Amino acid sequence: MTRRLAAVLAITTSLLLGGCGADYGLDQNGRKVAAEQLDGRWLVLNYWAEWCGPCRTEIPELNAAAKELQAKGVTVLGVNFDGLRGDELKKASDALGIGFTVLADDPAERFELPRSEGLPVTYIIDDKGKVREQLLGEQTAAGITEKLTALKGA
Repeated sequence: MTRRLAAVLAITTSLLLGGCGADYGLDQNGRKVAAEQLDGRWLVLNYWAEWCGPCRTEIPELNAAAKELQAKGVTVLGVNFDGLRGDELKKASDALGIGFTVLADDPAERFELPRSEGLPVTYIIDDKGKVREQLLGEQTAAGITEKLTALKGA
């Protein structure tokens, strides 16, 4: 009887914890991005590519937003649209001067994001993991901050 109870508890625990708290994989520097770093925070998730002109123009704005919003409990993240990983991702991120975390693993499934046909595309995700806004095209730090203020106040 004790073995059966232990097995039931183990299965129940793994089912409960399986969907939440899963790590986000590695960043552009090969460091693990732990769930504790991002879960429960507002996220600004930007998809970019090296060949995308507006993405290149937008990166300095996202760098500024990342610095400004960090103190407000908001994390700016990037995802390479072309699925670059490892050294390729590091080189591309460095070439564009990206100063925020770029995820090697696309979190689209986690947040139920559609595959965008246009770039750049930015998603604002609330502290409960719900997508609150999809922003198509080039964004500014001021525009992102304004949108976040409106959404957080709502």
